[in-house]
Amino acid sequence: MDMTGKNILIVGGSSGIGLALVKSLAANGAQIYNASRNSSAEWPKGVIHIPFDVLSEGASLIEDLPEQIHGLVYAVGSITLKPFSRLTEEDFITEYRLNVVGAAKTIQQSYRSLRNAKASSIVLLSSVAAHTGMSYHASIAAAKSGVEGLALSLAAEFASQNIRVNVVAPSLTDTPLASNLLNTPDKREASAKRHPLGRIGKPEDIASAISFLLSDESSWISGQVIGVDGGMGNLKNL
Repeated sequence: MDMTGKNILIVGGSSGIGLALVKSLAANGAQIYNASRNSSAEWPKGVIHIPFDVLSEGASLIEDLPEQIHGLVYAVGSITLKPFSRLTEEDFITEYRLNVVGAAKTIQQSYRSLRNAKASSIVLLSSVAAHTGMSYHASIAAAKSGVEGLALSLAAEFASQNIRVNVVAPSLTDTPLASNLLNTPDKREASAKRHPLGRIGKPEDIASAISFLLSDESSWISGQVIGVDGGMGNLKNL
């Protein structure tokens, strides 16, 4: 899908889903602005890196953003899996700051450029765990539920300015973040079998859905949470 002439800000595009998205959008003509702590040697030529740590007090993007942003993707996340009895208050606070406060801060700082584009799209990332009860996911499920609530509220608030807000909710995806969950053949096989479609997600699976939501082809879609999860969220294996 043609993204020529569009400025896209990706927060967290140095690895995993974010990196796959950078490659895909750049190949389709977008100008990519990536905000993250680190750059990537795998980025295609032309990506503009903005050093940015969402957990750092006073971190700012404003001076480095173009006048117009046509798309914003907050691709920062974490996988904290612990028994509930071992979760600390700090675990919950850190997850919330990273997933919800970080997204809110990024959107606030990008708002002027998003509005200036006259038609723009924001995509946030949730998780299948926000809607499917899964053991050891209490802190991340709570945070990702907050992401979805934030997105729906902003979709309503921003609609009059033609700023769309949607959420993509993946299941387990083969990224560096999930490496500890997929580091043996047995783990990979067991994880694949949990999904009705019989395989683990690839970063490109998620990036394709995000790309669609950023494109003009989705111009009448806002306020949606779209599961890209191999069927896990709504289907049962027999």
